[in-house]
Amino acid sequence: MADLWRFQTREIADAQISAEDEDVQLEAEKRVLANSERLYTAARSAHELLYESEGAAETTLTAALKHLEELAKFEPRFREPAAQLTAAKAAVEDVSAEMRDFAEKIHASPERLEEIEDRLAALDRLKRKYGATLGEVIRFGEEAARRLAEVEDRDAMLAELRVQQDRDAASYRAVATKLTADRTAAAAKLEKQAAAEINDLAMSVKFKVQVAATEDEAAWSANGWDRIDFLIATNAGEPLKPLDEIASGGEMSRVLLALKVTVEESFATGAGRKKGKTSLPTPRMLVFDEIDIGIGGRAAEAVGRKLKTLSKQQQVVCITHLPQIAAFADQHFLIEKADKGGRTRTSVRRMEEGERAQEIARMLSGAKLTETSLEHARHLLEMSR
Repeated sequence: MADLWRFQTREIADAQISAEDEDVQLEAEKRVLANSERLYTAARSAHELLYESEGAAETTLTAALKHLEELAKFEPRFREPAAQLTAAKAAVEDVSAEMRDFAEKIHASPERLEEIEDRLAALDRLKRKYGATLGEVIRFGEEAARRLAEVEDRDAMLAELRVQQDRDAASYRAVATKLTADRTAAAAKLEKQAAAEINDLAMSVKFKVQVAATEDEAAWSANGWDRIDFLIATNAGEPLKPLDEIASGGEMSRVLLALKVTVEESFATGAGRKKGKTSLPTPRMLVFDEIDIGIGGRAAEAVGRKLKTLSKQQQVVCITHLPQIAAFADQHFLIEKADKGGRTRTSVRRMEEGERAQEIARMLSGAKLTETSLEHARHLLEMSR
């Protein structure tokens, strides 16, 4: 389309149309040239009759006006006819002068007539292609030129954008490369700290944070080009594999807990404040469902302590069957099931302070409460504070 618009624009521009009514003006001039002798004779004859001949209208009107002016001196009613005759005499003089000028400008010129006919033929060709009038032809050319300019500007713009894209890509690569280096350094620290936290939670694992840069532009994002994987080996001698492929639900919860605590402790030591932050952006709530699967004793107490630490920064909800973990909670909710009307209903209610010790004691000893289990429960609650 650009080639077509370029051709149309050039063809119309080359025609050098002087005005929207150029063809109308040329047609008028053509009629004059084609009838030059008749028009000259008519114009000269009219001029002579009005002004130059012996009985010309202007001479007759001048004589008549002289008599009327004489009458008007003595009879006021002739003043208006005298004025009218004066106006008529002026009109005759104007028309006579116009006839004289018109006749003087008429020159029979076969060359000019041929030139006009060629020009009109060229304009007619443009009108057949681009519009019924020269005005439409001119506007068609302007529109074609506008579209052509858009295309040519677009090409220039695209070229400029490609240059800018290359500059931005180079800048992105530099920033992403530095970000990868920073993440790799941070990953080494995180995996060491997290491994220690995880192994405190009744797990003996190897843990690694793997940072892999992907320079393919398809992988670029506002967060860089890195793919970050948590790798874990839960048993000695096993290779490191992605966490989500080998960890059980309970293990996954404990690893998440360890990571959260690690981040909180890192921030508490000043890592976040060094960048001018005042608080660590965290979720409003973390939920751990049966994080106690496969643990007990000392490990359960460690999990409870870590949940307590984590709750200082955000709300933590933990569903547990272990009294060692439950004792660290600030509030307790009891989930119960009961048959009502032939249907099983589940209810949740907040426990009062006195009930907390009894429920933890029940978790310790079973359905039958003993003074020993109550005393142990009170000791757990006191220790958790």
